[in-house]
Amino acid sequence: MKLTTNPIMAAVVAGTLLGASAPVVLASEDWQKSKWGEEDTIGAANYLSAERTLEAARLVTEGKTYSLGVELNRDFPAYGARFFDITVMEPRAGGKPLGPTKLTSTDDILHTWLGIGSQIDGFGHIGIDHKHYNGLAAEDIVAVDGLKKLGTEGIPPIVTRGVLLDMTEHFGQSMLTEGQGFNSEEILAAAKAQNVKIQEGDVVLFHTGWLSLVGEDNERFGKAQPGLGVDGAKYLAEQGVVAVGADNWGLEVIPFEDGTGVFEVHQTLLAKHGVYILENMNTAELARDNVHEFMFVLGQPKIKGAVQMMVNPIAIK
Repeated sequence: MKLTTNPIMAAVVAGTLLGASAPVVLASEDWQKSKWGEEDTIGAANYLSAERTLEAARLVTEGKTYSLGVELNRDFPAYGARFFDITVMEPRAGGKPLGPTKLTSTDDILHTWLGIGSQIDGFGHIGIDHKHYNGLAAEDIVAVDGLKKLGTEGIPPIVTRGVLLDMTEHFGQSMLTEGQGFNSEEILAAAKAQNVKIQEGDVVLFHTGWLSLVGEDNERFGKAQPGLGVDGAKYLAEQGVVAVGADNWGLEVIPFEDGTGVFEVHQTLLAKHGVYILENMNTAELARDNVHEFMFVLGQPKIKGAVQMMVNPIAIK
């Protein structure tokens, strides 16, 4: 299998973080209580409603659909040691035709990590000192045969308004560069220029152009990335968004911002605010067509106890 060499994993293990500054102090425990109650496991998905689905449906004026998922194969650059492999075979009767109509068939076996390609991160993926969303302790929910709580099978169907912020348009670049971050100031400016307003219940996607490196320079794609900063993550969570995604493998800017911790954007969204993360979103066609708001539809495979899940969300204009 062809995998991207990924020095970020080694840097995280070594604690060097590609030149990031000293670790930040751990946050207070206030974040460990969900505003939706001690039994809550779906976080910002609580903002979803029938009314918001109907509002999103009203955005459909052309009936054009956009696949936000990427094609996943053995060569797609994967984070760290993750891999993807598929085997196809003719298992019946050793491949011989069966019956009077000479039936033949093929089946397939998938051997893969679930956090690969276009994916959604669930709340069991990232914690703060072994505590996850709503204060759930890893020792109570993490098991080798699947999460006992916070598995991605519990994520309800996400059908709501989607917003695309084209950061290449904002910065006047065809593709953002490594370590180029954006926060609340840039988000507000891009939204204003593109005539959209982020609202409670939205799914917000960023177009950076980074995904265009896949198949062209996989090594560069996997080493670092432009992306969202901690201030921007806090701002989006405060607006009540359901999920945040981008056309890169890890959403947040890498190398990490000065003064921030290891994948602190992930901690901010997933653990502290219960906001889902969408990675490797194929936003290029939306950006090309200048589509900045649309109906967003996502229903993930319900594999019990999964931490992350491969997905193919759909945008409808």
